[in-house]
Amino acid sequence: MTHEPRQLFGIFPSSGVPIYRQIMDQVAVLVASGRIEPGDFLPSVRQMAADLEVNPMTVSKAYSQLELAGTVERIRGQGMRILAPDSMQLKTSRLRELGPYLEQAVAHAYQLSLSRRDVLDVLAPLLEKLDDE
Repeated sequence: MTHEPRQLFGIFPSSGVPIYRQIMDQVAVLVASGRIEPGDFLPSVRQMAADLEVNPMTVSKAYSQLELAGTVERIRGQGMRILAPDSMQLKTSRLRELGPYLEQAVAHAYQLSLSRRDVLDVLAPLLEKLDDE
């Protein structure tokens, strides 16, 4: 991993989401976005805990859950290595990450009494802007 954990991970204690879950979710996003690649190693439990100023047991729990999910593998003496997802799993993972944001936007549009057409009219230029970048 070429980035420092502080640059990639952000812990928000007041968010209501358990810290171990925040770490897990952020690893999933970083893998899906390609910022952490297969074969990269996560920082050691001690290093991550120190950098994020959290209990090492919290980081250990996140890493264990990531291992159970098949996101990482434990390499004896080296740490936790990111596993390569297959391309279908990667796209599914990205869509899963996007889903809650879209659900929130749709709910907000409904609260504002906006029609489907109104929402699509706002969304289309945003997507076109992404295509231009």
